[in-house]
Amino acid sequence: IGCDCTVCISDNPRNNRLRCAILIVHEDRNILVDTPPDYRTQALLYDIRRLDAVVFTHAHADHLHGLDDVRTYCLNRDEGLPCYADLITVERIKRVFDYALNSPWPRVPKLNLHTIDGPFELFGLPVQPLTVMHGKLPVQAFRIGTFAYVTDCSVIPDDTMAALEGVDTLVLDALRHREHPTHLNVEQALEVVESLKPRQTYLTHIAHDLEHEATNASLPDGVELA
Repeated sequence: IGCDCTVCISDNPRNNRLRCAILIVHEDRNILVDTPPDYRTQALLYDIRRLDAVVFTHAHADHLHGLDDVRTYCLNRDEGLPCYADLITVERIKRVFDYALNSPWPRVPKLNLHTIDGPFELFGLPVQPLTVMHGKLPVQAFRIGTFAYVTDCSVIPDDTMAALEGVDTLVLDALRHREHPTHLNVEQALEVVESLKPRQTYLTHIAHDLEHEATNASLPDGVELA
């Protein structure tokens, strides 16, 4: 907001970024990972007409505060929309979106909260939660088969690195070139890539410090900005 840097005034649409979220499609089911504040914009842009579950990485506002916009997907559901999160995030949802829980009003999100305490399954799809550290905050990364989503982290513990071995496609946090106290920078992310050696890596949660084309040109084969 209010920035006139090269990226922020760029007319390249790849430099016009929205907040981090992914949509996983499995056997005609839509699973959303995180509900960023601009989720409404994303849903309209990509014509997302149905959600079957939401999974959260953590409770920070840029990953949670678009949750109200799932209300549209709840209108014709007999039960609440399944939402999976760690205990910290579940408790935050209960505080921030208290009006959406056990409400008699029809135009609020209807949520069915599940606390992540180990591997779980969504519509036949095994999901393995893995802990990474976002500064001092534990954050959920997820491995699904040979795909892994690892955002908002400054440290990946050894046991999580071991659990990520053999991943084919990796989505990984890489905020900027300079170091940051709660995120991997590009150099640190590339060290993770070198260790895990996935076939393809997409760097995400990228700040306006990284111009899309110039950064991509500097990255090794098999690594690009999301």
